Amino acid sequence: MSIVFVVLAATFYNAVLAVINAHVVDLGFNAVAASEMAVLALALMLIIGKGLYEQDLVPLAYLVATLVLAVYVSAINGHIVLDYFRNILIIFCFVTLGTWTNRKTIKYLFLLTSGLVFGVLCVEIFFTDFYADFFYPAMYFYNTRGVELFEVVDSKLFRNALGFEGRFSFGIINHRSSSLFLEQVSLANFCGVMMVYLMTLWGRFTRFQKWFCLFTIVLILVTNDTRTMLLFGGIALIGYFVFPYLPRILCFLYLPIFLFMGFMIYVIMPNAVGDNIPGRVVLTMEMFKDMDLLAQLGFAADLAPSLGDSGYIYVIVIGTIFSFLLLWLFVSCFPAYETAEQRRFAHALCIFIFMNMMIGGTAIFSIKIAALLWLLAGHMKFSERERGSLGFGARSFAAANKVQG
Repeated sequence: MSIVFVVLAATFYNAVLAVINAHVVDLGFNAVAASEMAVLALALMLIIGKGLYEQDLVPLAYLVATLVLAVYVSAINGHIVLDYFRNILIIFCFVTLGTWTNRKTIKYLFLLTSGLVFGVLCVEIFFTDFYADFFYPAMYFYNTRGVELFEVVDSKLFRNALGFEGRFSFGIINHRSSSLFLEQVSLANFCGVMMVYLMTLWGRFTRFQKWFCLFTIVLILVTNDTRTMLLFGGIALIGYFVFPYLPRILCFLYLPIFLFMGFMIYVIMPNAVGDNIPGRVVLTMEMFKDMDLLAQLGFAADLAPSLGDSGYIYVIVIGTIFSFLLLWLFVSCFPAYETAEQRRFAHALCIFIFMNMMIGGTAIFSIKIAALLWLLAGHMKFSERERGSLGFGARSFAAANKVQG
């Protein structure tokens, strides 16, 4: 149950803080930072308590390499730059916890989080004023992130969830739904994570559970008005049948494929602008074109906070080109590739990450989304085998040291 608590806290801590901010006491950014640090500290305590195992070496090596690069970037910029290291620490923690998570727990966590999101989403749709009064997202993000209140519209909802004239919308509700995440981008990405889980673990669910998850996904899509996840949903639907038969090398090729597609869009529509898929792709390609060697080597890390709309550029600027290459290798090569479930997950993970980095920016690194996603990655790595059946490779370093002592 400790893993369940950590994942729930990582996914929904903002909702708890928002209620406190709305009804108890004003909070600041420090409360958000302290909450995330507490979640990661608890995750690390669980990992240390269970011990590090040989099969944990790859994510651990990735974390250590990222730390080395963070020290280098901090040194050349004259101040501490640990934001990207935190992103990889999140991956390490939840991948490692995922290797300990059994089939029953992973399914329970997915259905529980989906049920909570669905329940609050229904409240948001049918009782919008109550939802806004209870969470007061606008004031929460103003107090903790400095996002200015929207003076044009008198609403307690997060200003970016209110949409604007001309933006794509199904017109089901008057704003972009946010549910327990309080802002629209994280709910959209959670919808993508639901697709990954459902496609990967389809055979483990009952008929009712399948229909419930499908209905929740559709409800999010038509009320959140997310174009990226609509596209990903189509890919996931086809991929369920196709992915088990594709070669593993394709996982390694997804990133260059997306970059090539982005380049072609840039060539065909060089003047595309705005909050739409062509506009976001062209923005990323423009940033690639303007990025010099010093930026690729980490000398422009101070620009990273302004690069949230382009995940690729953000990773390079804040962590050097080597962080970009390490992320590519880890996402492409870490997932297991033996069973049909594992193959579906490997392809879905690569497409979800690399497509989002081109279109959706850096939101996929948020602990709210990354916790569930990377927990499944760790679980699928050993889903067909228990650690205790892996022979010597399953022995923890602590146990090995006791034997040697």
